[in-house]
Amino acid sequence: MAILLDKNTKVIVQGFTGQIGTFHATEMIEYGTNIVGGVTPGKGGTKHLDRPVFNTMKEAVAATGANASIVFIPPPFAADGIMEAADAGIKFCVAITDGIPAQDMIRVKRYMRRYKKEERMVLTGPNCAGSISPGKCMMGIMPGHIYMEGPVGVVGRSGTLGYEAASQMKELGIGISTSVGIGGDPINGSSFRDHLELFEQDPETRCVIMIGEIGGPQEAEAALFAKENMKKPVIGYIAGLSAPKNRRMGHAGAIISATGESAAEKVVILQECGVTVVTNPSAFGETVQKVLSRKS
Repeated sequence: MAILLDKNTKVIVQGFTGQIGTFHATEMIEYGTNIVGGVTPGKGGTKHLDRPVFNTMKEAVAATGANASIVFIPPPFAADGIMEAADAGIKFCVAITDGIPAQDMIRVKRYMRRYKKEERMVLTGPNCAGSISPGKCMMGIMPGHIYMEGPVGVVGRSGTLGYEAASQMKELGIGISTSVGIGGDPINGSSFRDHLELFEQDPETRCVIMIGEIGGPQEAEAALFAKENMKKPVIGYIAGLSAPKNRRMGHAGAIISATGESAAEKVVILQECGVTVVTNPSAFGETVQKVLSRKS
């Protein structure tokens, strides 16, 4: 099985006709993703990549029955696009856009609280690589060929480290149920904990890899959740062991600003919560292999 997206997912591309949206929509269509249309204000009624283009998300959902969207909207306008998707009834939204102002994302988070939790759109990103359920659906910018279908869930802040884990596992014949990118910004749509809960409920996911980094409390909160609520083994990696304090490293959210936010401190918390820690990114595959062999 998979979480969030599968072969039945109907996807709308927001920012469909732009250069970046066109490139990645083409890749997703070639992978087999069911892209049913796109939204570019002012271009409604036309066709692009042999799919209909709409002016608004409500028009797109009404005409196509779409339940997911992927956002390639430029940073100044991306927050409005995300909120528009929520109002249109989209259930899962992937915000690829990098550089959305933190204040805009705070507005998005506050806006989405108007919906009951069970009716609220699941948002991943911004500044993420997207999500993929191998062999079923790809909503993102990842190289689809490195992912193999299987029993391991992946959730991470770093897209490239997620690719590395997928590639190593494929070489060992280990596949992935779903890989979810939650993004590297300080204010993101959903957390590690949110997705660990979904993976725990998925009957065909046997273990979960959590790929974190310095900055913020999310990894520690997820480890505590796993200790108290998960029967499936969790494997964790924290990037940034050598990062100096108060210096932003790559992602906007990767900055140590409080106690418990350094890589070393997070590793200790993960270990105390029973998470198997990957000490080096070159060891993703072999660590997963060991954990799965113990579980079987």
